[in-house]
Amino acid sequence: MKKRIVLAITGASGAIYATRLMAALLDAEAELHLTISPSGVAVIKQELGLEVSLTTFDPRPLVEYQPPWSKRSPYELSDQAIARLHYHHHQDYMTPIASGSFLTDAMIVCPCSGSTLAGIARAASSNLIQRAAEVHLKEHRKLIMVPRETPLSVFALENMHRLAAAGAIMLPAMPGWYHGVEDLDSLVDFIVGRILDQAGVGNAMIRRWGE
Repeated sequence: MKKRIVLAITGASGAIYATRLMAALLDAEAELHLTISPSGVAVIKQELGLEVSLTTFDPRPLVEYQPPWSKRSPYELSDQAIARLHYHHHQDYMTPIASGSFLTDAMIVCPCSGSTLAGIARAASSNLIQRAAEVHLKEHRKLIMVPRETPLSVFALENMHRLAAAGAIMLPAMPGWYHGVEDLDSLVDFIVGRILDQAGVGNAMIRRWGE
């Protein structure tokens, strides 16, 4: 059964995880609902050199992004995949993902900034990303948080604990090294594969322990 997944990209470092995750979800034929914060756009520009417009959004540069160090074949976004990708502006509260009546399988915040973490943990939503996350918590649906920060302040740890206690899955972007790391692609795929596992999306992105 095809999954309906919400993906939010915020202003933490690690934009490469988000682009790889988008491609993997579309490859798995998921229905993808995407929203991006202005800080997320700033990080994408800084880390990937991509210009993203939040008003006239074009998914192709993001999904097809190929880092200069990657050995992977370039990804080409098909028309069928485009049709499954739905973009929602971060200030549009009238979109389906702002309501609990819109059924989804999971929401992923990747990468997750400290301010987004705090806003969700304190139920102080100031944009669609935080509202959609609160919806997933109140509806007891999967909410997967992918923070990328070090070191962690006591406040960030408290917010993570608060969200975990409410049912969210805390999945920090901490790549493992036990799966036969060969290059940077392997480290990115480790995190993306673990996210897909938690979202219930089948994948073969990493060599699993014991296999």
